[in-house]
Amino acid sequence: MMTPQQAGQVWRRLDVTVRDLPLGLLFLIGSFLPALHSNGTVLGGVPARPTDALAVVAIALECLPLVVRRRLPAVALALVTCGFAVDQLRGYHTFAATALPVALLSAGSHLERHRRTCVLVLSAAYVPLAVALSRLGTGESPEEFVTFYLALVLAWGAGAWLRSTRAAEAERRRRVAEDTRTAERTRIARELHDVVTHHVTAMVVQAEAARYLTAAPDRLDQALTAVTDTGRRAITDLRHLLDLLNPDHGTGAAVDAAEPRTPPVGRLLTLVEQTRRAGQPVEFTEEGTPAESTGSADLVAYRVVQESLTNALKYAHGSRTSVQVCHGEREITVEVSTDGSGSGTASPGGSGRGLAGLRERVGILGGDFSADRSSGGGFVVRARIPARSTP
Repeated sequence: MMTPQQAGQVWRRLDVTVRDLPLGLLFLIGSFLPALHSNGTVLGGVPARPTDALAVVAIALECLPLVVRRRLPAVALALVTCGFAVDQLRGYHTFAATALPVALLSAGSHLERHRRTCVLVLSAAYVPLAVALSRLGTGESPEEFVTFYLALVLAWGAGAWLRSTRAAEAERRRRVAEDTRTAERTRIARELHDVVTHHVTAMVVQAEAARYLTAAPDRLDQALTAVTDTGRRAITDLRHLLDLLNPDHGTGAAVDAAEPRTPPVGRLLTLVEQTRRAGQPVEFTEEGTPAESTGSADLVAYRVVQESLTNALKYAHGSRTSVQVCHGEREITVEVSTDGSGSGTASPGGSGRGLAGLRERVGILGGDFSADRSSGGGFVVRARIPARSTP
């Protein structure tokens, strides 16, 4: 049995003309019900007359066009207005005449082109209609015709308000979607920078070192093996990023089970060992026990160490490097420093994209981040990352 939610989804998938058909039929049927004969619109006080063939035509003109009130609002309004004029001038005063405000509201809401022209034409046509009804009827005062006109203006205004509200909501959704896409592109660019820069930097350093090991086959083989292992890890991380872009095309259950998409702090030792193989002396200290669930804090801590070691390889190659990670109950603190004894410029410089990305990551979690020169000529990176448990 279909649930109300499923029925609603099926109804929304129907063509708009089909969805507007019940309203037109409702006015049409109501116009022929004896109980509603005395509930029609009376403008001008034209003496009532019984229903005849022309009355049926007027009723059809007032009711049936409501079926296309959203698809063809101008056409629907023109036909309903003609039917209303016939209804009032002939004195039928049927229930169908109440369809005019509905047509006006729909036109005000859905008409996209020539809106001002439509308003001017209808206003101009109302004047001769009011004059004719005044002569044929019992002589209603001008104030009554003005009041009826203002009621019609109110119906149009309500439709215009709905149109502006709908447009504002569409613009808000467009901006939200654009902001979401921008944020996602920024996140992916940041991930690509972190992964590619670190692995490629390590491969370049290892390959440069291998050039001087031709006389030592064993050490040369170790250096080339390190390059190969680093390249494989880079490919694995890039596949995970591609899975984020195209989740329907995964890399396989075996790979997902062997290599998590979010690098935990527990993989820091592997990261340190990779840096050591690239020729960077690294002292690693880890205090405390990583919490089972820290939200995004563990990934941010991993990225801080990763980017800092990358900068150490690029700008302070050979410098003694210290990595200290402390796991607390409410936060993770990270400190990576070099002593400036190696080759290269002891500076966390470069394009600044990596450090800016780290500062943003830590800031989003409400932490603190700094990257400065040290007194010994090296540099030191510090981060305090609040650990927020996830449910």
